[in-house]
Amino acid sequence: MVVMGNIAHVANVLNLVKYLHGTMHMGISSSSTTVTNFIGATCGFSLLGAFVSDSYITRFKTVLVFGPVAFLGYALLALQAHLPSLRPSDCEINGRQNNCEQVHGFDSALLYISLYTIALGEGCVRAALPSLGGDQFDEKDPDESQQKASFFNWFTFGISLGGFIGLTLVVWIENKRWDIGFGISALTVLLGLVAVASGVSFYRIQIPEGSPLTRILQVFVAAFKNRKLVLPENLRQLQHNSEDMDGIEVLSHTKGFKFLDKASINHGDAGTWSCTVTQVEETKIVLRMLPLLISSVLGYISSPLLVTFTVQQGSTMNTKLGKIHISPASLFVIPLIFQMVILVIYDRFIVPLARRITGYVGGITNLQRVGVGFAASALATCVAALVERKRKNIAEEHGLEDFETGVPMPVFCLGVQFFLMGIFDVTSFVGLLEFFNGEASRGMKSIGTAIFWCVVGLAALLGTFLVDMVNKATRHGDGGRGWLEGANLNKSHLDRFYWLLTVLELAALLNYFYWARRYVYRHDPHVPRGLTEIDDKVSSQTGEVVAI
Repeated sequence: MVVMGNIAHVANVLNLVKYLHGTMHMGISSSSTTVTNFIGATCGFSLLGAFVSDSYITRFKTVLVFGPVAFLGYALLALQAHLPSLRPSDCEINGRQNNCEQVHGFDSALLYISLYTIALGEGCVRAALPSLGGDQFDEKDPDESQQKASFFNWFTFGISLGGFIGLTLVVWIENKRWDIGFGISALTVLLGLVAVASGVSFYRIQIPEGSPLTRILQVFVAAFKNRKLVLPENLRQLQHNSEDMDGIEVLSHTKGFKFLDKASINHGDAGTWSCTVTQVEETKIVLRMLPLLISSVLGYISSPLLVTFTVQQGSTMNTKLGKIHISPASLFVIPLIFQMVILVIYDRFIVPLARRITGYVGGITNLQRVGVGFAASALATCVAALVERKRKNIAEEHGLEDFETGVPMPVFCLGVQFFLMGIFDVTSFVGLLEFFNGEASRGMKSIGTAIFWCVVGLAALLGTFLVDMVNKATRHGDGGRGWLEGANLNKSHLDRFYWLLTVLELAALLNYFYWARRYVYRHDPHVPRGLTEIDDKVSSQTGEVVAI
């Protein structure tokens, strides 16, 4: 379902602006804002899906319930695109005498209902699906712990493969017939649901353990009420109130956040409200991940900006490959191809080699992997700045400052930054997904996954905010134009913006390293003893292992 779902999702996210502007006659600015809001809503709904799957219904049922919702959204888009009575009349949106009528009234309501129906379905499914896959592996089993590390690599490969098929097939069809393109998107979602449902007899189903948000809130309330009480000298005495919690993962007491430990003081007949040690430890897990969550958002800001502006750079350059002309939208395929190739090489060759050297299940720890990605992102923005400076110099030499395209520089000069962007996604994307899912307690796996998607969504929103702030701050020069304003990239200062991103990425990288080095893993990331061929002694039991 990962492949089939992303055939529809990736293709339509990247092609939706064209539909909103060209068919629904929305302005360029409002079209972009609508797409940004759609992406943000999808990430926001992932929290809803995570809460439902972890609290009330299983992750498998969450996929079955909300998958058809996404199907319905695409079906409504296809219906609106097919029936002329449900959309504005055809006209030349880019003509000199533009008298096109923008979508409004019932047609506008139907459009937004369709989009946010897709966002609801897609968001809830993307929160539950990775956690459902992770549930199939027993972390206590040495073989399955290694298979789980590989699963998230292939999960991301499925996203890239689906995006590749969508950008080459669905986008091509939509550029000819939007109704057929949306219809195919709905069909792929439906086929993905059938594929997931067909394996129900083989799945390990994790039964919901109640609302994790309620449990966390109870801890803070109980800790506040018990704030004047004294903790027992032997904190192991707090363990007894976790013994009778059937079906819930029992977590042992850990150091740190002592003010929360008071929530688990049990005074019996005194009637003081107390929580279990497991509840307290679940809360500690979330608090320990918060600095890394914030650091990851800051480190991720440049990724969506780099992708968007790199494609804009490519659209001004020579995009011919022999007699074949590569459209700007198709340039998104390049980083996807890099991602798939690098993922296969990484999972099949680099991880086994690194595992022998380091003794870690994944070759390196999740946080080390994320750090490599953030470093690659900083290097990518630096390379992008150099390439953009070269591109502008060539444009000036040929007197093309007033033209938006035609710079005699091959688009493949962008290959290095595309390659580094591929490394970023292979490392940071997979590393963060596995980290938040793996570190979350058994009853909060979907919420851990949803937190990851919120990192991606918040980074995209902050990136948009950063562009607006840079334009406002630099508007006083160059005739009142900001660095990134206007449609002509040759008159903009994208190279300066790239240098700014490089500085911000380096600062974010240092901040990330600080918090990553202080983080204590909940589970030992080493290969269990007996399965590794290295001579170092590693522990196969859960303990406090400090590693990036």
